[in-house]
Amino acid sequence: MKSDRLLSILLLLQARGRVPAHELAARLEVSVRTIYRDVEALSASGVPVYAERGRYGGIALLAGFRTDVTGLTADESRALFVLAAQGAHAALGLDSALASALRKVMAALPAPHRPAAEVTARRVLVDATRWKGGPQPDADLDALQDAVFTDRRLRLRYRHSGERAIRTYTVDPYGLVAKAGVWYLVADRRGLPRLFRADRVRSATVLDDPVRRRSGVELADVWEVLRRRVEERPAGVDVTVRVRRDRLDLFRRLMTPYLTELPDGEGDGDGERGWVTARLVFGEVAEARQLLMFSDRLEVLTPPEVRAEVAAAAASVTDLYQRAGQGVKESPSSEGVL
Repeated sequence: MKSDRLLSILLLLQARGRVPAHELAARLEVSVRTIYRDVEALSASGVPVYAERGRYGGIALLAGFRTDVTGLTADESRALFVLAAQGAHAALGLDSALASALRKVMAALPAPHRPAAEVTARRVLVDATRWKGGPQPDADLDALQDAVFTDRRLRLRYRHSGERAIRTYTVDPYGLVAKAGVWYLVADRRGLPRLFRADRVRSATVLDDPVRRRSGVELADVWEVLRRRVEERPAGVDVTVRVRRDRLDLFRRLMTPYLTELPDGEGDGDGERGWVTARLVFGEVAEARQLLMFSDRLEVLTPPEVRAEVAAAAASVTDLYQRAGQGVKESPSSEGVL
């Protein structure tokens, strides 16, 4: 609608200052000629807007002009109050700022939209953390934020997963990403995109050198490359198991990251003693040891090397407890032991 487009132009100019007509046209998906017609309509309605032609020209509002009109629709008002996990704002030190901003937005909303926004804030909660993800190490984001917002390079002392040694890197940050409750630093190292878990950063020093990002590349672009790299890794070890139906719900919840074929509840046998077949993929054979948590309610069918790995792990556990039991029997006295 033209009225929505006029308001969008007004708010964009108020936020950005002078904006080239071709950029407004691209943002609003109309022609440059339409933009100039809209500018004439705004001017006719009393908005002090003007256009400057030439290489450094653009469309702008007279200095000092502001409008308090938000232009939010009912759906847009509700969307603002569907917030991400509070932990994300707390980690950035923005909890109080967020609360203050929302109070200001609420005050600026058109009166008819306020009740819907208030109900949304009370009825919808988004928690980005995974079930039973375990306690996450605290991540010190202060230095990372400082480098990101001041466009400076970073020197990291970083420990990779599975390594004890701490490595040192000089990186060029693009920004921070919160993924399922875990913070990541997205940066270039020697011109190549890299991903660093914030909770594995042992120390971070903001350097005086300005950041050296690749020209025209934004955080969203680099994140998309890194995300695809993680999600499209070559397949690991394909494993077929059968699960007791009475453990199927628990199996689904705990094994979701590894499942490639979800069990549908059909299977061999009747009642709770029936078996359901499922397929998973692990990065390596040793990862399959975690299937022991299901005890005799799960059996690995294929491949043979995974069956052998799980059987060996089970034998090790049995041997551990047998030796522990023998040690108790051989103890000379248990008096005084509570």
